[in-house]
Amino acid sequence: MPGVYIKTYGCQMNERDSEQVARSLIERGYRLVSSENEADVILLNTCSVRDMAEQKAIGKMGMLQRLREDRPHLVFGYLGCMAQSRGAELLKTSPGVDLVAGTQKFHRVADHVDELLRRRLEARMDSERLPIVDVEEEPGSQSTIRDHLTKERQVTAFVSIMQGCNMHCAFCIVPSTRGAERGRSIAEIVTEVQTLADRGVREVTLLGQIVNLYGRHEFPKREGLSPFVQLLEAVCAVDGIERVRFTSPHPIGFREDLIGAFARLPELAEHVHFPLQSGSNRILKIMRRGYTAEKYAQLIEGLRASRPGIAITTDIIVGFPGETEEDYQETRALVDSLGFDHGFIFRYSPRRDTPAATMADQVPEEVKEARNKDLLDVIRRHSQKKFNALVGRRVEILCEGPSKTNPDRLTGRTRTNKVVVFEGEPRHIGQLFDVQVVSATSSTLYGDPALLEISP
Repeated sequence: MPGVYIKTYGCQMNERDSEQVARSLIERGYRLVSSENEADVILLNTCSVRDMAEQKAIGKMGMLQRLREDRPHLVFGYLGCMAQSRGAELLKTSPGVDLVAGTQKFHRVADHVDELLRRRLEARMDSERLPIVDVEEEPGSQSTIRDHLTKERQVTAFVSIMQGCNMHCAFCIVPSTRGAERGRSIAEIVTEVQTLADRGVREVTLLGQIVNLYGRHEFPKREGLSPFVQLLEAVCAVDGIERVRFTSPHPIGFREDLIGAFARLPELAEHVHFPLQSGSNRILKIMRRGYTAEKYAQLIEGLRASRPGIAITTDIIVGFPGETEEDYQETRALVDSLGFDHGFIFRYSPRRDTPAATMADQVPEEVKEARNKDLLDVIRRHSQKKFNALVGRRVEILCEGPSKTNPDRLTGRTRTNKVVVFEGEPRHIGQLFDVQVVSATSSTLYGDPALLEISP
């Protein structure tokens, strides 16, 4: 039984894609292994959002090639966004790679691995290696990410509802790596969610490149509700699902029906990851984001009015081409005034075949670094304040299992997506219950185990 090792870079959608690949390989008789040293097949599911992610994957593949000295039969493959973007070019960048499979081909990976291993058994010389490159578009690929590898007592799961993006922001390579927007049907998604609920999953996160634009060109509005809000209603109604989340949205997709959904759908968790990218209207226009800083702030005001206590997290790019100190200060002031619960700050990274990559006035790296550090300090100050405000209060958590940093403790998340670490017992896993917060950092809450109140 051949062993397969899969390493995933990047976003939650990549994690979901890797899970689908793993499921299809297991169904063929492969076994998942936790180390490349145990593997017969090594697959890297890649990210292209930033150059650093690509370089990490290429560097990792270079180191892995040494394993062939003792195991010449090994099969190596690149999957995902970098594979889609670079295609056959990766055969030169990483000599010895056997498979390059793009973002619309995850369901074909098991077939390709079967074929490559068959060739290994038949080949007499190393020179007979014939790589497979499969990066063509494939209609219907949005519906191929539907199977799950649920673990024992797993209570959360990602659900892919669409592929692709039509926005073409000036800095983003995703439209060329993921293709145009394509959505699955509501009925198909609901069936998948019900299957998960029947297995004990109590929280699902709906995934899309711009998730709140789901179905806008494919499915009709009904009673004034967008396809995405119709989907939210249907998923929230699934028996056994206690919490529903989604990521990542775009501000232009936040219309009145979606903001209102937070007021009337109790299963919809009170947390929105809401990318800002810049607080300068001049930079937002060059980025092709389609909204202003004022409109963004207005949307946050609407969300906070619709669901008091809702947590807002964000993404921001510093050092976009042409960003002046004045532009940056506008971003800093807006971030400070909005008081996010958390934020991810990224230094602009040129991506080939994007308009921003060839723009004039590229910002020096040292300026990007300084702005990155400064804005992180602003974010952390607000995060610390919000986390500190929860000390002494009771919060509802869904216990997900052992803490990643301390397996002797358990971890769960609040409805506002804040991590809580506490001492507990295996019976607590998968349960929803209140715990009192006794201390906090700017990223983690700590609960008092003496105050757990759940059934044995």
